[in-house]
Amino acid sequence: MKTGLLVSAGIVIHNFPEGILTMFGTIKDPHLGLVLLIAIALHNIPEGISVAIPIYYATKNRKKAFIWSFLSGISEPIGAIIGFFVLFPFITPLVLNLALAFVAGIMVFISFDELLPLSLSHGEAHLAITSLFIGMLTMTTVLFLLG
Repeated sequence: MKTGLLVSAGIVIHNFPEGILTMFGTIKDPHLGLVLLIAIALHNIPEGISVAIPIYYATKNRKKAFIWSFLSGISEPIGAIIGFFVLFPFITPLVLNLALAFVAGIMVFISFDELLPLSLSHGEAHLAITSLFIGMLTMTTVLFLLG
C-alpha cells in the first residue's frame, strides 16, 4: 500500500506540471502539442498501472485501485486548467523548457530512487532493468519518429 500511495503521490507531482506544460506547448506549437499528447498518452498507461497494481494487491479492491489511479491521472488536466488561468502571462520559452526538464526529472528520480530498488528487491533484476531500458527506448523512438 505504501508503494502504491508513494507512486501515486509522485505521479500527481509529475502530472500536475505536465498538464501545464502540455497545454502551453500546444499553444506555442500545435505540432509540439501533438508530440506531447502521444508521448504522454503512451507513458500514462504504465503510470496508471504502477499506481493500481500495488493498491490492488494491498487491498484486493479493484475500485480502490481504480480510484487512486484515476486521482493521480486527473491531476494532469487540473494542472492545465490552473496553469492557463494563473501562469499564462509568465510562460516564456526558457520557462517552458526548464519546466519540461523538471517534470521529466521528477519521474526519472522516482523511477531510479523508488521503483527500481523496489523491483530489484523482488529478485527480478534482469526484468526490471530490461523493462526500464525498453521503456526509455520506446519513448525515444516515438519522440524521434514524431519530431
